[in-house]
Amino acid sequence: MDSHLTLGLPSDLLKYDIPNELIFGRISSMNHTQNIASLIKAKPSQVEATILLLDEGNTVPFIARYRKEMTGSLDDEQVRIAADEIIRLRAMDKRRTAILKSIEEQGKLTEKLQGVISKADTLTMLEDLYAPYKRKRRTRAVTATEKGLAPLSEFILKQPLDSIPEEVAVQFLSEDILTIEDALQGARDIIAETIKDNARVRVLTREKALKFATLSVEKVKKTIDDRRVFESYYDFRGRVDRLLPHQILAIARGEAAGVLKVRVEILERDWLQIVQSEFKADILSPFVEELEEAIQDSAARLLLPSIERDVRRALSETADGHAIQVFATNLRALLGQPPLAGHTVLGIDPGYRSGSKVAVVDPTGKLLDTGTIYPHAPQKKWNQAISLLEEMINRHYVTLITIGNGTASRETEQLVAELTRNKSESIKYLIVSEAGASVYSASALARAEFPNLDVSIRGAVSIARRAQDPLAELVKIDPKSIGVGMYQHDVNQAALNHALDGVVESVVNQVGVDVNTASPALLSHIAGVGPKLASNIVSYRDSGGVFKSRKELKKISGLGAKAYEQSVGFLRIRDGDNPLDTSAIHPESYSIAEAILERAGISSAATMEERMKALEALTAKVSPEELSKELDCGLPTMKDLLEQLVRPGRDPRADTPVPILRSDVLKVDDLATGMSLKGTVRNVVDFGAFIDIGLKQDGLLHKSKIPFGTVLKVGDIIEVEILKIEAERGRISFGWVKK
Repeated sequence: MDSHLTLGLPSDLLKYDIPNELIFGRISSMNHTQNIASLIKAKPSQVEATILLLDEGNTVPFIARYRKEMTGSLDDEQVRIAADEIIRLRAMDKRRTAILKSIEEQGKLTEKLQGVISKADTLTMLEDLYAPYKRKRRTRAVTATEKGLAPLSEFILKQPLDSIPEEVAVQFLSEDILTIEDALQGARDIIAETIKDNARVRVLTREKALKFATLSVEKVKKTIDDRRVFESYYDFRGRVDRLLPHQILAIARGEAAGVLKVRVEILERDWLQIVQSEFKADILSPFVEELEEAIQDSAARLLLPSIERDVRRALSETADGHAIQVFATNLRALLGQPPLAGHTVLGIDPGYRSGSKVAVVDPTGKLLDTGTIYPHAPQKKWNQAISLLEEMINRHYVTLITIGNGTASRETEQLVAELTRNKSESIKYLIVSEAGASVYSASALARAEFPNLDVSIRGAVSIARRAQDPLAELVKIDPKSIGVGMYQHDVNQAALNHALDGVVESVVNQVGVDVNTASPALLSHIAGVGPKLASNIVSYRDSGGVFKSRKELKKISGLGAKAYEQSVGFLRIRDGDNPLDTSAIHPESYSIAEAILERAGISSAATMEERMKALEALTAKVSPEELSKELDCGLPTMKDLLEQLVRPGRDPRADTPVPILRSDVLKVDDLATGMSLKGTVRNVVDFGAFIDIGLKQDGLLHKSKIPFGTVLKVGDIIEVEILKIEAERGRISFGWVKK
């Protein structure tokens, strides 16, 4: 008798003509380097070098910035993907090893089976292959096997022509099995589980289900959906391969809320033939009905529910991955917003009964003044509020007012508009997102920074600082609280946190930080630093004064040689002993940088204008390629050095458009269909982009109105046309203004 019929042995998969790609995914033969190279579109040699650097304890930002010669100039995203993928593949190898060991200990590991397991390169496939050998919980099949009914199940699977079921089954009667029907039922239970555990059946049924199954959704009758949030899905059907990520996430949220009932419908044609090709019934056999009944029971009770869970899991993983990517992309753009440097800012955290909290910070973010105004109901001290604000503005030479966009935001905007209307161009205002400000205000970080301030006042400080340097302020807040994604609380939180942490780390290191002014929160995201070392840096700075050189960082407790190597290039020291400390040039390349300056006939102390002229003259005579050979320096590093020498410590956020500053309030009554306005992209989601034109609610620019190939990101300034105004619903629809 064929063993695959009784046990569903995966080794027998080799006898079937099934495409390898279908059964095993990418055939890796443990070749992780090749797999990752294909994924990030790089050469295997580049991936090998990257993995080696990662294994040596180097960070992603350091590798991407300072080891370009080794990696072939892989960018930050490619290195980060390689780092995540090698962890995933190694975790799968660990699971593979455990599976092989378990099967070997059972004495069931054959050479063919070992080959099949070695080639499987998804966890799902590994678990499919392991299913027949995994220790079972107390199932009906396990109980039947313990009662000695496995031989009877094998007899049924053989589909003999010369025996009668009752005559065979009677041989298995015992004190545990009292009737012939009990014996046959137990045998069918064993067969049902064997079918469910068969790797080929699972693989092919799952493949069919992921293509042709239908997701059916209906409203739970007794549940009340007061706001009809999930109305679109009260009676919904869709093929699983055509569902959009936001639909999957919305349905899952409705199901979790108890509003929706969800099931996956797999047609008989998409599983029965697959099972019958593996477990063949003979119409002439007296045992044919026993096998057919076992097949139907397996499908209804075991196989299809298991495949349904697999399909739901696959849909969730796809939707989660998409939502996480949307959030990460929006967060990167938000953190990359340009700082409004040089402004003394008055921040207002609007409120009604408890008043609006006010804080003034100088251009470095230092807190100068605080207060509370009560312009709105119930106090309605409008004129007093204006007088207090005017006094603070004049006393501190405020040049910009920022208003949080939460409760009472637009009413406060009217107050500020009246205040600034007579100030000409001397002062403007900006409405900023206050998402996460309350989270920061109550955090240990805020308490340590402002121990004597009320929580609400801390929020006003955060709102003021967000205009001065969005990155420095937003890193103090859990990225999930910033609110630039979709369904962020529904997706896999570990995966979301990992992705967002990677974005924050990437942006912070790309920008670099001033080690003499940076907060512990900002410093903690520098490659090789972390929270504890960041605290040590600030403590050293507080007790010993400002750092004069990067070399001085070596004196910090806990900052060893490796941490220094990883972090120092991203830490800036302005007006220090060495002008190169202002740049992104790593100290390991200082000698080459100085040689370039000497070749250009200037010193590192030369002005930026002098450097630019001298280096332009040098590169006009000698190409970067020739310079790299002459100074024994890799070409990618040489190009980076030349760029940094011309514009040391250049902030990449300078290329991003600055926010729109306003001097008067805009009301819905001021708008008309066909009007064109400039607005700021606040959020980008699957169905379009939300645009802030200065109203209480952002309007929607639907994806159908965005020109093909145009990619919008948070912070972009675009011109839109008003297509539709629904004042009663607070909705505005925009169109794209052709240029």
